[in-house]
Amino acid sequence: MGFIIGIGSLLISSCGKGPELNSPVKHHSDNKAEQSLQVNGHWIVEQNGQVMLNPQTSGLVKWRDGLLTLSDRSADLSQRLRLRAILADNALLNGPDFPMVLSETLKSSCFAPYISNNPDLESLVVDPDDDEVFYIITEDGSYAEPMSQACQQKYLNSGSTQYPKLLVRLELQVNNTVLMTHVRPIQFTADMQIGDFPNDGVEALAFGQDRTLYLGVEKDSKKQARVLSLIMDDEFWQTDEFAIVTKFSLKLPTFESGNHPINGMDYYQTPDGREFLLAAARNDEALWVVDLSGEQDTVIIPMTFFAEVQGNNQECGNYEIMDNASIEGVAVIDDTLWLINDPWKAMYLNNVKCEQNRSHYEMFAPLLFSVPIQTSWFD
Repeated sequence: MGFIIGIGSLLISSCGKGPELNSPVKHHSDNKAEQSLQVNGHWIVEQNGQVMLNPQTSGLVKWRDGLLTLSDRSADLSQRLRLRAILADNALLNGPDFPMVLSETLKSSCFAPYISNNPDLESLVVDPDDDEVFYIITEDGSYAEPMSQACQQKYLNSGSTQYPKLLVRLELQVNNTVLMTHVRPIQFTADMQIGDFPNDGVEALAFGQDRTLYLGVEKDSKKQARVLSLIMDDEFWQTDEFAIVTKFSLKLPTFESGNHPINGMDYYQTPDGREFLLAAARNDEALWVVDLSGEQDTVIIPMTFFAEVQGNNQECGNYEIMDNASIEGVAVIDDTLWLINDPWKAMYLNNVKCEQNRSHYEMFAPLLFSVPIQTSWFD
């Protein structure tokens, strides 16, 4: 399994910022829970002060002076098929929202009925050369309206699920909509052994150097997380044929049992030029530091998440420990790592300890977490 790094018990700051952090200490303890990085979260709020209602968050990315996020198909209707802007410093949804609109050219696409009618959207990236262009990927298409026979024959072999995963291009318009301009299905080769898992597909996207797009797969046929890639060059959107992803050698952790998926990630380059992916392993409440050169084992950083307690509550304090955060989005801004959680409907109420936060959990409201990126993660 990957190399584990931990951090001893930390004092949680009483102000609105995160805890004071010491350098992580490497260890080989069999009990990962003994040491972890403690991370404070702040409730994401609307401009009227109410917490964000049930977005079922599925991605986070740096954009201009803040962050953008999106929701999956199980979110509240008000959150679906739109990008939402967040001010990172105070977790405020500062608007405007950017609703998605299907372009005229895509209305004749084989995939138009699916992507225009509450698709299962996962992850979000900004084009590295044009910040008015975004890319999203779909996951579960098992509920989609069946394609025509001609379309089914054209996209017969995705290498994974019967209804393929779709990479969708969005472009910001002057009226603050984002137009769905292009779509390409993803194809995995047979030797990748991705398996047929409609709801355990690509959940993470991140751009690296030279327009390399990395795709984080929750699990393959051996129930192991994977990272694959493709090059999004100038000719990429000139066809609607399958986009074939590439496998490459990484020292990802492997597990004998259980589910240990990648659910969000972003690219990070150290000052000396080494390249890494910072990936959230949602089920494990951990951060994976993945060496893109394939030379170093993945570093696993266990994390303990805390939710802020708003208002003056002497009994609860300023933060309460969470039973599960379920991180689903990762974004790097300079030397800070930002994380957003996907409120897990079956488990989220297990977080309730302080009654003051109960209503937030019952609304499946997400939190925005941040932690300084530490040089020792990459040694």
